Amino acid sequence: MKIFKFGGASVNSVERIKNLKNIVQDFGNEPLVIIVSAMGKTTNGLEKVVNAFYKGNKAEALELFNIVKNQHLTTAKYLLVFKYNECVAQLNDFFTEVEWLLHDKPVRSYDYYYDQIVCIGELFSTCIISHFLNEEKLSNQWLDVRDLLRTDNNFRDAGVQFDFSADRIKQAINNYEGNITITQGFIGATDDNESTTLGREGSDYTAAIFANILDAESLTIWKDVEGVMNADPKAFSDAQLIHELNFNEVIEMAYYGAQVIHPKTIKPLQNKSIPLLVKCFLDPQLKGTIIHNKQVKNLPPIIVVKANQVMMHLKTKDFSFIGEAPMSQLYEIFGLLKVKPNLIQTGAISLQLCLDDHEEKINQLANECSILFDVQLEKQLNLLTIRHYNFEIMNEMVSSKDLLLEQKTKETLQCVYRTV
Repeated sequence: MKIFKFGGASVNSVERIKNLKNIVQDFGNEPLVIIVSAMGKTTNGLEKVVNAFYKGNKAEALELFNIVKNQHLTTAKYLLVFKYNECVAQLNDFFTEVEWLLHDKPVRSYDYYYDQIVCIGELFSTCIISHFLNEEKLSNQWLDVRDLLRTDNNFRDAGVQFDFSADRIKQAINNYEGNITITQGFIGATDDNESTTLGREGSDYTAAIFANILDAESLTIWKDVEGVMNADPKAFSDAQLIHELNFNEVIEMAYYGAQVIHPKTIKPLQNKSIPLLVKCFLDPQLKGTIIHNKQVKNLPPIIVVKANQVMMHLKTKDFSFIGEAPMSQLYEIFGLLKVKPNLIQTGAISLQLCLDDHEEKINQLANECSILFDVQLEKQLNLLTIRHYNFEIMNEMVSSKDLLLEQKTKETLQCVYRTV
């Protein structure tokens, strides 16, 4: 059993969906579970629908949803001949699911409506792709993952109930006599059959859950890049492909802000030593990157730059030392506001926090901290992290920066600097 995950960029056009078919075809009769995200910018479009609906702009919400509908109907029209009517009938059921809700008035939380509406994007994409593969003689079963993946009701970041989900997933896959199953990433459902989403990188996480439950041989995430790079190739022209990584290194990279694989995706794979392949859907012959439990040596410097950072300077009001009590209170505030600092540096009577500049969260945090400390904010900053740094790369990347803060361990260098 192999698990494939195709992201939105890999299915955002008729040509790329045909490319997906070619990739699947190359694996012959091997058993495959294919997890697919919403097409292209569909999630963004559906988020606009949610925003309009929640503001009470029903007509605007319906109009915006109509745009998303027509985009998918057009894609189906250009892909399908014999299966077109069957596909549209299924799409119409999904359209009705959202439109029924949009004709009502919001009486619950924003996050609840977000999940009910945004989840539909994955159902659209998989419906079309499943019918297309069937038309191309790649027989498959389509599954609504909401019938399989049971979650709690923490909308927009739902927790998965593994035992219940494992039974449902095994039953659905093992009872099917064919070799290809198509289902959705990112979404699940509660005990009350209310749709939920799994938070950041939820489709990758879904794929990892399926891999774990089905004891898969491997999970392959198909991207529009050659594999995992040691830096963002858009910002660093000399970025290198890393052919091999271990799970621990990827978790570290993700923690520091690299757009690789979310840590929650790694855990289900690491627990069963299931290798993760990151491959390029534009050229499947490329080797890509393999991520596993084995030790990997001689990694190149790994560079991560996070923009839009804010430094929060905290200083005790009475010049008392920052000891256990204020630090305990501070971490309690972090938990309450669901804030995760990217860097903390403490002194005798002051400390500095480097955080992502989400204005509402920063204002809430500053307000709470002002009870304990004098607070100052400094914005428009960058956070540079270099894993496996050496003198040359440190000199090249740091010497010309207007540094505010620097921290260094044997493996990792981090510094906060002003944007020029």
